Amino acid sequence: MTVGTFASLAQFVGSPLCGGPQVRIGSRRWFLQASCAGTAGLALATSKTALAEATAAGAKASGKSVIVFWLSGGPSHLDMWDPKPDAPSEIRGPYRPIATAVPGMQFCEHLPLQASIADKLSVCRAVDCSASNHTPITMQAGNPLARRTDDGRDGAGWPSMGSVVSRFKGPNHPDLPAFVGLAPSWKADVYEAGLLGPSYAPVNGLELVGKFGLPKGIAAERLRDRNALRSEFDRLRADLDQADTLTRLGQYNKQAYEMVLGGQVESAFDVSREDDPTRDRYGRNSVGEKALLARRLVEAGVSFVLVSGAWGYFDHHGDSVQWGGIVKGLTPALPPVDRALHALVNDLEERGKLDDTLIIMMGEFGRAPVINKDAGRDHWTNVMSLVLAGGGLKHGQAIGKTDARGGEILEGMVRPQDLAATVYRHLQIDLQSHWISPQGRPTPIVVEGGRPIPELG
Repeated sequence: MTVGTFASLAQFVGSPLCGGPQVRIGSRRWFLQASCAGTAGLALATSKTALAEATAAGAKASGKSVIVFWLSGGPSHLDMWDPKPDAPSEIRGPYRPIATAVPGMQFCEHLPLQASIADKLSVCRAVDCSASNHTPITMQAGNPLARRTDDGRDGAGWPSMGSVVSRFKGPNHPDLPAFVGLAPSWKADVYEAGLLGPSYAPVNGLELVGKFGLPKGIAAERLRDRNALRSEFDRLRADLDQADTLTRLGQYNKQAYEMVLGGQVESAFDVSREDDPTRDRYGRNSVGEKALLARRLVEAGVSFVLVSGAWGYFDHHGDSVQWGGIVKGLTPALPPVDRALHALVNDLEERGKLDDTLIIMMGEFGRAPVINKDAGRDHWTNVMSLVLAGGGLKHGQAIGKTDARGGEILEGMVRPQDLAATVYRHLQIDLQSHWISPQGRPTPIVVEGGRPIPELG
């Protein structure tokens, strides 16, 4: 059954596809689910409020955005961006290093496309991930105080960077959400808003792709007619609880239909509008398609997009586990992310948008210096690498240094809070900004002395 088979808004909302009556009507999640029909604006109308709030808070209007590639599971820095060719075989691993476009900088042999644009990249090789765990919490929050605790209060209420952006910047276009996640495993790969609240939670972009046509029987001309619009909402009332929902509909219905009729959302999420050479350039695979969608979203007006190719696909403990070890698991995982980053950087540059778009590729932590008995590497929270591109920053460099084993930081440490400060500065968000917790406490967006990574200029 498709969206187009529903005869009315009320019929769609009551259906299993939209979550049915069991969904808490009036919540932001319901509005996001309702957007699967032609009522996409019910979810996204909140972006107008977010944009107004951000403007009132002093954020500068800009077309700047951030795209994060989340390498879920913990990518091996030693086997990607921080090779140790002179170390013993159990440390240096199975791959040979290759030269890059930056003299003296080497990458792994399975990242040739990234190596070719290394002059457009900055590799942070001394990232402190000691507060991180096997979740997106710490690094996506850009906050060492946001941690996995396994007590039902993971993250201690601290929000993700994307949610902070949603609160203090808002979207670049009022018909789009500020923060979109493109991930198949939401809980494992996308950290949300914490105590900042559900109004600033990410929109699940994969639920919205291809679902923005108007429901059957609802023509655009009819929506522009007040009586027809009122009739549709009368039918909707029959299936919804009266108290909270009607207030929301009164506030958002006009904005909602303006969004749907304007076509901005539908166009942004429709990757099929890209030609075949462009889709081939990014790769016809999970991470490549999402990277291309991310480019469309930031061009349309989304401020922060998070891309994950698959849950845990960089968790290469060894050949006895799901994702395999280094040779059997990491080797096939590298070409898609190599191609996706290369395509995105060059595509944005050709479109004149690279300086406005900060790109980050990272995971939750690194991998252990010594290959284990299962031909993999275990978790390593002492250090990891991440890659940045765009944002009008100084690139073509390796920032920081690890020891000969790749296990400890020697110099140039980058902390999670430094990453957050770098993101917020790029988006022209005041680093001294704070939000008020439900307990009434002023809560800073940058903690523990975080500052923009100085080597980036």
